[in-house]
Amino acid sequence: MRQGWRWFGPNSPVTLDDVRQTGATNIVSSLHQIPIGQAWTESEVRERQSMIETTPSGRSPLTWSVVESIPIPDAVKRLGGKAKTEIEAWIASLEAVAACGIPIICYNFMPVVDWTRTELDYEIDTGATAMRFDHEKFAAFDLLVLQRRGAEIEYSAEDRKRARDVYEAMTEEEIAEITRIITSALPGSTTEPLTVPGFRDKLEAYRGIDAGRLRQHLIEFLEAVTPAADARGVKLTLHPDDPPRSLFGLPRIASTADDYAALFDAVPSKANGMCYCTGSLGVRADNDLPSIARRFASRIYFAHLRATKREGDGRSFHESAHLEGDVDMVAVLKELAAEDGKRDHSDDIVFRSDHGHRMLDDLSKTVTPGYPTIGRMRGLAELRGIFHALGTKPR
Repeated sequence: MRQGWRWFGPNSPVTLDDVRQTGATNIVSSLHQIPIGQAWTESEVRERQSMIETTPSGRSPLTWSVVESIPIPDAVKRLGGKAKTEIEAWIASLEAVAACGIPIICYNFMPVVDWTRTELDYEIDTGATAMRFDHEKFAAFDLLVLQRRGAEIEYSAEDRKRARDVYEAMTEEEIAEITRIITSALPGSTTEPLTVPGFRDKLEAYRGIDAGRLRQHLIEFLEAVTPAADARGVKLTLHPDDPPRSLFGLPRIASTADDYAALFDAVPSKANGMCYCTGSLGVRADNDLPSIARRFASRIYFAHLRATKREGDGRSFHESAHLEGDVDMVAVLKELAAEDGKRDHSDDIVFRSDHGHRMLDDLSKTVTPGYPTIGRMRGLAELRGIFHALGTKPR
């Protein structure tokens, strides 16, 4: 297993020396400055790689092992294989990454919205803050701020009443804040920031695209890009939907074990892999995380390790500490360690402590939402401890 850390580049409040102090050795990064759909060049990738891997005297080395992510343009999600120009640009970016020897690319196929939350600093009982998805606030936004056409039929009468009550209790500032959080694209997002009218237009563009059609578009994308990945020894890892269910009436097709099985059956290339995210998959009570890890072990090349805590009827949730919440992290890590032990070191699973509570000094600093230093470092230390107890020493 290799200890990864998501780094957002030279403008991040977390420096590479900060990363070294956490004990992480492998960097997960992307060229976020390049517009979605524009092909990356080898020189651009090498510039970032040099920044990461040129080790100052007296410092421990870092390796850029995972690109997270090369965003998939909206046209591919809506049109599938017909979006030839966009797919060719994506392949060009893959080739640039491969030329630099970076072996893993993470991506997602969530339409319009990427990972979605309603609160970025929800105060928990320790005084730290966590990210949260509040179903009632989300419904209030969907029904009464966005006023999405047809939304009413997707909510029960009780849901609509609660949404109205929540909305009427919100201040103008709170409405503006939830609108900003949902429409402006969270850090690391692979979708474009939108205004409310632009958001409505995007949703309309997906009208008539159901789960079967969206899945077929992903299959067509994979059929086009996996030959290039296979030829260059690059593994592609699909991140689960976050949260793993439909939002805004949009289909989501990477939420369950059956979703992944359908994709692996359709595109059996070994380059077609999984980003095993315990936090995203763990939001669904019907997802058996150790079983999923065991079933798709050979397809897991990259892992996001975090825990979520379902609230009430399970539609709301918040980010918990890494060894708490609804994820049996010990059982999960047993499965990952067992699989990793079968592999050559060149094919080690890269994992990273994903998200983390905003705590201690980070409460008074500017931090990247979801990616504070101290909360992630705590998580990495806890995960490392479990691996050591299991007899696996992460590299």
